[in-house]
Amino acid sequence: MEDSGKLRVGLTYNLKKHENLSNEDDEAEYDDMDTVNAIKNALEKAGCEVCLMEATSRIVNIIQEKDVDIVFNFAEGLKGRGRESQIPALLNMLCIPFTGSDETTLAVALDKALAKRVVASENIRTPKFQVFFSGKDKLNRKLKFPLIVKPNAEGSSKGIIDTSVANNEDELYRLVARIIDNYDQPAIVEEFIEGREFTVGMLGNGDDVEILPVMEITFDHTRGTGFYSYNVKKNSEKLTSYTCPAHLTAKEEKMIRNFAFRIFDILECKDVARIDLRLSRMDGKPYFLEINPLPGLIDGYSDLTIIAKSAGMEYKDLIKRILNEALKRYRMQTI
Repeated sequence: MEDSGKLRVGLTYNLKKHENLSNEDDEAEYDDMDTVNAIKNALEKAGCEVCLMEATSRIVNIIQEKDVDIVFNFAEGLKGRGRESQIPALLNMLCIPFTGSDETTLAVALDKALAKRVVASENIRTPKFQVFFSGKDKLNRKLKFPLIVKPNAEGSSKGIIDTSVANNEDELYRLVARIIDNYDQPAIVEEFIEGREFTVGMLGNGDDVEILPVMEITFDHTRGTGFYSYNVKKNSEKLTSYTCPAHLTAKEEKMIRNFAFRIFDILECKDVARIDLRLSRMDGKPYFLEINPLPGLIDGYSDLTIIAKSAGMEYKDLIKRILNEALKRYRMQTI
């Protein structure tokens, strides 16, 4: 293969197939080719040569066939609660550099209960929770209604419906059974924190992590849902509104930024992540909901791209920044 002199970047991803779906949201975390091409175009504008590598079961052979300098990892993986770690683990095994967090961080982050236990061990506030492995598990009496019920290892609001907040045990066990039956995994049940919801985008590594403007998400048009269900997220342009930078006091902003930085650091995230939290109406303190170290990158739709734009960063600049953070981390020449 002739050397073009350009940085050769592999782009790993998973595509929606729109076939054999058991649930409407089965492919919620996967992407359309439009998004893949948008990332590809952004990398090419930065002067890279891009090699598309769909993360199917053939990815093991594809990666070894392609002579890439680094991989821009955007793949969600194929199956299991550790699926987001599949591509990074493979790349590490083959000694190929890649953007974003490694397999350990991604595996922990996708498992909501595990991530909460890790951050809680470092005195990070998170809603009280319980994992239900069956519909016969007894509710811990320390948990107080209302309780929100989610699949334990999903993103993109997958498995969360408009009525996912239970106000009594009958509602709770119906929601738990729905998750276990339809998504083939445990349900996480956590106390629903009444208050304001925020998401925090972060770029960089170590002491050089940049915390982007804090974004508040309001659910004024959701007819009382008050949280990100799959339906609300899918129709976010009509049902939610975003304020970025959020209207916060100096004390609140400092508290949220420090809170987010600590979580990023505790979970050993790399290059990029987005952290969701709520500021409790009861005590005015932040509560960790979940972290996404593999955040969505749909231009103008995904939260991180909206946050970046409010910070004066165009889409192509965001993609280039993520790549450059990884290049610096591997002590490679930035672009």
